Amino acid sequence: MGVPSAPRVSVLLPVYDAATTLEQTLASLWTQTCGDFEVVAVDDGSTDGSGDLLKRQARGEGRLRPIRTAHAGLIPALNRGLEACRGEYVARMDADDVAHPQRLARQVALLDSDRGLSVASCLVRSFPPGQVGEGFRIYETWLNSLVTNEDVSREIFIESPIPHPTAVVRRGELLELGGYRDVGWPEDYDLRLRYHAAGRTFAKVPDVLLSWREHPGRLTHTDSRYSVENFLRAKAHFLAAGPLRGREVFVWGAGKTGRRLSKHLIREGAAPVAFVDIAPDKIGGTLKGAPIVGADNLRPRWEGATHPFMVVAVASRGARQLIRQALADRGLVEVRDYLCAA
Repeated sequence: MGVPSAPRVSVLLPVYDAATTLEQTLASLWTQTCGDFEVVAVDDGSTDGSGDLLKRQARGEGRLRPIRTAHAGLIPALNRGLEACRGEYVARMDADDVAHPQRLARQVALLDSDRGLSVASCLVRSFPPGQVGEGFRIYETWLNSLVTNEDVSREIFIESPIPHPTAVVRRGELLELGGYRDVGWPEDYDLRLRYHAAGRTFAKVPDVLLSWREHPGRLTHTDSRYSVENFLRAKAHFLAAGPLRGREVFVWGAGKTGRRLSKHLIREGAAPVAFVDIAPDKIGGTLKGAPIVGADNLRPRWEGATHPFMVVAVASRGARQLIRQALADRGLVEVRDYLCAA
């Protein structure tokens, strides 16, 4: 008997104690209009019957390939699964989400249509309604506003612009970039920032193709790698290694977010030369050894710098657009002269 041909798509599905949602997730995959795929389901030492559920389904569904491992956590499970993926494309999926029937077909079509595209995502809808708070709804709206590579690249230092379970990527590129890393901050954000740093491109199918489950047990709520501090560490690391390299760093925001981010920028060798703020009680003081100047007095310092770059680090709602307008009024261009990181 010959070796079965590789499918076009490998769905990489880590599973840990997901018996209450896994069947619904798998059912949404079996109804995909794209039939040329496999599901590489890595059971990360589940104790709730998830492994038995996978075995039962695999007996009747040849596209399901369960892999049982001792419990080691998400990143080892992802890398173990990636080793087993055979498809040209790797589609991420979590064991508690639900895929629209056309999800794989439309994301694969997007990748097929542009050989220069590296990451194909889609819009999301969070559920169940009773578990989704106002903050998550705001995040969902922001995510769904980012569709083009220009959108994603502009906003990538604000938050992760590609929900991990929506991503379909080229397996060769994912392996070339080193797969998944454990560096103390979110593994999905780390991967997106590595793609961005390597000059790879992103796009989304502009329709909701994934129902994204929100619940208190998600790793983003329970794992310290997803803390605000660790997101700031990731941002500082990639900012310092990329857009801030060789630049004189200005930080707009001398409040809590600006202080925390600048601490990590300093550790990465990108110490700010000045902070910008609008609070009268801060202007004229210093922060991290650098002066705090008012927005109205930015121009002389900016023009006196050789190669300046601004990082906007103000978290208060609505401030980002006001600061963008203020910088545009001063002739600064986003991405070229500044980036928002909050």
